[in-house]
Amino acid sequence: MSSYVYVAREASSGREIRNSVDASSEAAAIAALLNRNLLVVSINEKVAKRSRSASGSIALADLVVFTRQLATMIDAGLAMVQSLQALADQTTNKAMRDVIKDVCNKVEGGDSFSEALRRHPKVFDRLYTSMVDAGEKGGMLAEILARVATFLENRARMNKKIKSAMMYPTVVTVVAISITIFLLIKVVPVFGEIFSGFGAKLPGPTQLLIDTSEFVQKWFILIFLGGAGVIYGLINYVKTPSGRARWDEIRIKLPVFGSIAHKIVLARFARTLSSMVRSGVPILEVLNIVANTSGHVGMEKAIRSAATEIERGEGLATSLAKNPIFPTMIIRMMTAGEQTGKIDQMLERVADFLDEEIDTTLSGLTSLIEPLLIVFLGVVVGGIVIAMFLPIFKMSEIINPAR
Repeated sequence: MSSYVYVAREASSGREIRNSVDASSEAAAIAALLNRNLLVVSINEKVAKRSRSASGSIALADLVVFTRQLATMIDAGLAMVQSLQALADQTTNKAMRDVIKDVCNKVEGGDSFSEALRRHPKVFDRLYTSMVDAGEKGGMLAEILARVATFLENRARMNKKIKSAMMYPTVVTVVAISITIFLLIKVVPVFGEIFSGFGAKLPGPTQLLIDTSEFVQKWFILIFLGGAGVIYGLINYVKTPSGRARWDEIRIKLPVFGSIAHKIVLARFARTLSSMVRSGVPILEVLNIVANTSGHVGMEKAIRSAATEIERGEGLATSLAKNPIFPTMIIRMMTAGEQTGKIDQMLERVADFLDEEIDTTLSGLTSLIEPLLIVFLGVVVGGIVIAMFLPIFKMSEIINPAR
């Protein structure tokens, strides 16, 4: 199938339209345009380019704004193509603009909105396209898009909170390491040369620091490359199936941080499941999508195992209860939701509760980490300074050692 660039006029208003259409031939393209009451002025075939949608160039915030504005426009009664054209014109992100234009062209060419979104899997994941598909089939696309926007906003807000909580300790740790390396390479050697002229045995902490400084100076490049190699190896190991499974198992068992990681995974599961169930997506498809977006290997296996048991006739809560990764509180609320037919509302409440728990834990952790990091920085730098000045405090003993 080829792509054709055309200039046409609307038969009713005479408005000029410049766009592209996919068709098997030029005659088929003209026929498709005539069926849309467009009078073709000119049409030319263009070389088709594979659409690119780098996820790194399209932020989650851009996707949220696009989804929210599209929901508002459709709810106001605007046609899909007009809404997409307006959003493409007003967005400032070039990558997002190209994606929206391509989606608009596909919709104008006859594809459904969800089919057009599936051509950009790096921007619109399976959860997004499945909810849109359910909204199109159920005739409530605007409502579903509003729910998707709310879901993405909650995800973006949680990501922002986690990054903010980790920013301070990361910066302080990097500063502490940088200061320590600077002192060992630039400052300690100067004191070492001064003390070497004493011709006497230095205090243990001072001698240890000088030996450490000499070792770091001599093997700094190898230490740096070795550390970088270890970090690179660990990162690549975590990307492997076995490494990811091992890391996911460890990270939810870490002191303090493990509890936060576990709650984050559970909150994502509850909110995703709630949004998709409320949107009318079939339960087995919902579980498959939730498993793919869970972000935890153990939970993914538990969800897929539950899906198998649901096919055999068991309930959702009963199936999930067989895995210890799901706390009793969540299972009980899901059971109550199944019994009352309001499982989506129960799951949303669970997600809201977990989000509040995460906020409280992060706030307390941040308040605790700040003084601990200051103490750590003071101990490291202060220990080096004391070790350097210790010989000066014992100058008389060093110059006139006891016979």
